[in-house]
Amino acid sequence: MRRLLVRGPSMAPALADGDVVLVRRGVRPRAGDVVLVRWAARPGQLSVKRAVRPVAGGWWVLGDNTFGSTDSAALGAAEVLGVVRWRLWPRPGRVRRRG
Repeated sequence: MRRLLVRGPSMAPALADGDVVLVRRGVRPRAGDVVLVRWAARPGQLSVKRAVRPVAGGWWVLGDNTFGSTDSAALGAAEVLGVVRWRLWPRPGRVRRRG
C-alpha cells in the first residue's frame, strides 16, 4: 500500500486537490476503478484517473472532470501502477468504482 497526495482538479467530484488516498499495488484494475497511472510520454509524472478499458499498451483512462483533466484523450494508453481504494483525509472512506 502507498499513501498518495492528490494534486489538481481532474478527479472532481470523486477526489479533490489535497485529498490523501491509499493506493493498492499488485491489484488487477477493472473498468470503473480509480487508478494510479504513469504515461509513456511523461514517465516522471504519476496521475490518478478512472480506468475505462484495457487497450493495446495499457489502459484507457479519463479524469472525472472532463474540463480539467489531461488523460488518455491527449496522452494515449497509460500503465496502471495500482488501484485507489480509500481516501484517508480529509473525508475518510472508500473510493467507489463506477460502472
